[in-house]
Amino acid sequence: MIRVLVADDHPLIRSGVIAILSEQADIHVVAQAASGRETLQLLRKHDVDVLVLDLKMPDGGGFDVLAQLSGWMARPQVVVLSHYAEDQLAIQALRAGAAGYLPKEAAPELLVTAIRRIHAGGRFVTEELAALLVDAVDPTRARAPHETLAPREFQVFRLLAAGKKTPAIASELTISVSTAHTLRRRVQDKLGVASDVELARYALDHGLAE
Repeated sequence: MIRVLVADDHPLIRSGVIAILSEQADIHVVAQAASGRETLQLLRKHDVDVLVLDLKMPDGGGFDVLAQLSGWMARPQVVVLSHYAEDQLAIQALRAGAAGYLPKEAAPELLVTAIRRIHAGGRFVTEELAALLVDAVDPTRARAPHETLAPREFQVFRLLAAGKKTPAIASELTISVSTAHTLRRRVQDKLGVASDVELARYALDHGLAE
């Protein structure tokens, strides 16, 4: 039996995912969460094989959960289920430790396939996303500045682009304000921007704004 935790802050989406998985004889949803903090609390309480994780949630989004899980000795496999289908978000999620990535508009059977595959030790992305990923890692292709960001830097970049200030980012990511400032400077240096306004414009120009 594959034990699954579903983490998404939208009740309708969460209920829909649970309904799909409940139809499978080999999958059992042991818990559900509506925030990053609740996700981590439930993972400490339950034995979970696969975490179905939304990227954007209150009290710590999907990237923050992935960052926290990176230090765990025993951690579940993670499939990200996101509104965002961009290849760059998928790359960052996979770099941060996810084993699968699916847009929420994907067919329900793909989620079931993804859960089974990553539980067996594999990885899963859609065919469309796989083609984008192959292009993204092509060594002959010039890399955009945001593609050089580490997972935590990319997370800070997204929050800055969404208009969050450094203290709020520090609180959301459970890091010190000084660390948040350091990450902010690294992001600005790598993107070649000098202000939050320029950073937000960069995010819009590259289709990375929320």
